Amino acid sequence: MSYCSAIENMSEDRKALHKAYHDKLYGFPIHNDNELFCRLVLEINQAGLSWEIILKKEKTFRQAYDNFNIKKVAAYTEVDTDRLLADAGIIRNRLKVNAAIENAKAILALQKEHGSFEKWLQQHHPLPIAEWVKLFKKVFKFTGGEIVNEFLTSIGYLSGAHTSDCKIYKVVNKQQPMWASKK
Repeated sequence: MSYCSAIENMSEDRKALHKAYHDKLYGFPIHNDNELFCRLVLEINQAGLSWEIILKKEKTFRQAYDNFNIKKVAAYTEVDTDRLLADAGIIRNRLKVNAAIENAKAILALQKEHGSFEKWLQQHHPLPIAEWVKLFKKVFKFTGGEIVNEFLTSIGYLSGAHTSDCKIYKVVNKQQPMWASKK
C-alpha cells in the first residue's frame, strides 16, 4: 500500500498530521540547504521508528537543533550533545545526535567546495540508488540504503513519492527539478 492510499485509512487526527506532510512537502524539491539538512536529520532519526513519531516531533526537533541552521549545528559541543540527549522532544539516540552534528560539518565542507548542498546533489544526479548510497556513506554518518532512498525520494530526486492516481502527483511532477529521474 502506498503512502498516498494509506493516509485515507487513518483516523482523522493521524490523517491530518500525515496529509499536511504528504500534500505540501513529500516529494517536493527543496532549494534551501538548511531545509535539506533538516530532512536528512529527520530521515536519519526515523530509522527504526515510524514516520508518524518524527512528524509529531518535528517542531521540537527544529527548536532543539536551532531550526537546522547548519553552521550552528556544526559548531555544537559536548554540552549541546548532552542537551540533545536530555531533550524528550526529540529522539535521544547518541548515534543519531552525533550524526546530525557530523553531517552538518560535512555539509559545510560540501558548501565550501560546491557552493551548496543542493548543488552537490545536482552535480551527482542522476545516479542509481546503489551509487547514491555509496556516495552518502562516504560523505555522511548514519546513512544506509533506506535512509538515502527515502531522503532522495522525499526531496524529489527519486520518483515514487506519490502514485500516479494521487492528486498531488501532478503537482509534484510540475515542480520536479530538471535533473529528477526514476529510481
